[in-house]
Parts: sequence; C-alpha cells; structure tokens
Amino acid sequence: MSLVTTPEQQGAKAHSDGGWGEPGYVPVQTRSARFSSVEHSDFPKVTGLESDWKLTPVSLVRSLIDGELNGAHYDYVADVRPGVVIEWIDRTDPRIGSAGIPEERASANAWSSFDEALAITVTSEEHVTVTLTRSGLGSAPRAAHMLIIAKPNSNATVILESSGPATLSENVEVVVEDGATLTVVSLQEWADDAQHLSSHFATVGRDARLKHIVISLSGAVVRLNPSVHLSGEGSDGDLYGLYFADAGQHFEQRVYLHHVAPNTKGRVNYKGALQGKGARAVWVGDVLIGPDAAGTDSYEQNRNLVLTEGTRADSIPNLEIETGDILGAGHASATGRFDDEQLFYLQARGITEAEARRLVVIGFLSEIVQKIGNPELEARLHSAIEAELSLTGVVIP
Repeated sequence: MSLVTTPEQQGAKAHSDGGWGEPGYVPVQTRSARFSSVEHSDFPKVTGLESDWKLTPVSLVRSLIDGELNGAHYDYVADVRPGVVIEWIDRTDPRIGSAGIPEERASANAWSSFDEALAITVTSEEHVTVTLTRSGLGSAPRAAHMLIIAKPNSNATVILESSGPATLSENVEVVVEDGATLTVVSLQEWADDAQHLSSHFATVGRDARLKHIVISLSGAVVRLNPSVHLSGEGSDGDLYGLYFADAGQHFEQRVYLHHVAPNTKGRVNYKGALQGKGARAVWVGDVLIGPDAAGTDSYEQNRNLVLTEGTRADSIPNLEIETGDILGAGHASATGRFDDEQLFYLQARGITEAEARRLVVIGFLSEIVQKIGNPELEARLHSAIEAELSLTGVVIP
C-alpha cells in the first residue's frame, strides 16, 4: 500500500506549475481532494497564511510542525478488559495507515517520527470500557501514533485521558469494522503550558457505528482535527465536542465528516464556552456528501457561549453535496452571550442572577457530556466544568 497521494492525482496542483505556491497553483475544489502524504518534506512550509493554519498560533507550535520529535515509547496506564488487546506494534505493520494519512505538515512530522504505534484491538461483542491514561510525557517535543481497531460486531468505549506537561504531535487511527459499535473519547486536561497537535483518522464499515467525542479543558494550545469516513453502507458517525477556553488558551477543532457510501447518517455537534482575556476557540466543520452517498442524512452544528469580554470564537461550517438523492443535510453556527429569556425565567422563580448564569452554562454543556454514556466520567466532567466556572465572578456567586 502506498501511503502517498500526489497533488496531481488529487487535483491540488496544476500541471503547468513547478511547485507549491507558484503562479500556476490551483486551489483544491472539494474537501476530499486535499493532498496527503506521510512524508513531512512533501508538504509546503507553514507560514501561517494558509487557510488551514491562519487561525492557529503557528509561532507557538513551530517545534511540532518542523522540529525534531522524540518518537519513543511513553508510559501509560490502562485497565485491560477481556476481549481487548493493547500492544506496541512496529511502524511497518500493515495496519498502519488503514484509516487515513496526513493532510498537513505537522501530522506528517509526527508520522515520520514515531518509532512504534500503540494499538488497541477490540474483539468483545459484549460492551467493554477501556480507559487509557497518560500523564508523564514531559515538555520535550514528542511524536506519537495510536491505532484503535474495533473488529466486526464488537462493542466498546475507549477513553483516552491526557494530563500533565506535554509538547506533543500525534496521529490517532480508528478503524470500525462491519457491524461494530465504538465510542472514542479524547479528553485533554493538559498542564496550562502544554501544546498538543493531533489528527484523528477514522473509517467506519458497513452497518457500523462510531461515536467520537473530543473534550478540551486545559492546555495552552490544543488543536485536534477529526476526519471520519463513513465508508460502509448503513454506517453512522456521531461527532461531538466540548471545550472550555480560559484566558490565553487556544482550542481548535477542524472536523471533517465524509459520507462515502449510501444510506449513511452523520451528526456533528460541538459546543464551547469562553472566558477571560485572550481565550480563543476555532471550529471548522467540513461535511462532504459524495457522489455515491445516496440516502445520506447529515447535520452539523457549532455553538459558542461567551462568558466575559476579551474572548474570540471562530466558527466556520462547510457543506458539500455531490448527489441529489439524499434524505437531508444542513448546518448551523452561533456565538453569543447568555440568553436573557432563560435568565429572566430562572430569576422569576427566585434564583439569583449568578446562580441562574451557572445553571445556563451547565445546561448548555451538559448535552455533550451526556453523550459519553459513562456515569463516572460524566460526573468528573461536571465537576471540572464547575471548577472552570469558579474562575470568574460573573458566573459563580
């Protein structure tokens, strides 16, 4: 299997042009036609002016985009269940690259740098929950690669918990084979100065279901880009996200949902709250309904709740439809402050303004938390959101 697709094959570069950025350059016309390669040097240098990078603080993560990365093993703690195998596999393993390959320079740098991949293979047809925790990565620039495979008709929830100091670029592959049901939760609770760039690639087989949940609560720069391909007929993809950015934090998500096969269903719902000067959130949602995806049902949305002055939220939904035979498709985006009617309703029932504001925020974000389906983790997240709210006197009395 060749892990490179040339720009010419994907229509990303005109034949008359001698290199990236030359006058003959032709922009990619559809999301599926982006250039991809596992080689760092195949990508043009990142200036910060590119559409994929112009909203990212490139200067803060330059070491992850272009620097030398340590790709050695890292320590982790996992509760291994029957029907689940966790192992390190060589980078030459044929399963590597089965879910997707990099579409940008930082992801390719991580791919070129890792020594072995951490593979999680699920075979249990009875639902199992596996939690993998890592907290000792350190501040030196590091690369990592993870592969999660749900075998046919298996059923599992895999929770990836990250905390502590980190300067990390990684790729996570998710393969959901025919008839399998898989939930993947990626929880970022890094140290305040951590930097984390991550690309998640997923492919979902026939009559299979993937629920992918991203939760970012701390870290200086966290940019996580899920790319999910509904490749099998009748497959489902639910992509959820929650983020709470404080002063000086940058949380970015670039979500891509590709309906490849017929009769697929997709839902994308990301919600975020921002408070404190310099808090920044970026959400870009791309949904592509391909020419063979008849019967598709798809919807994406992003909502941002601004709690204080001095924050910024960028929200950019995109929808491409290449067939007219669909059940439905749509997108929505909104960024705003508290709903005055909700606050009035609560205050009219004797609740103080500060408590009313707290209840509104909790209710706003709880929709995503409840999608996890793990009571213990959900309770932890509710506590973490309460702790975030306690940082501003505007919300907590």
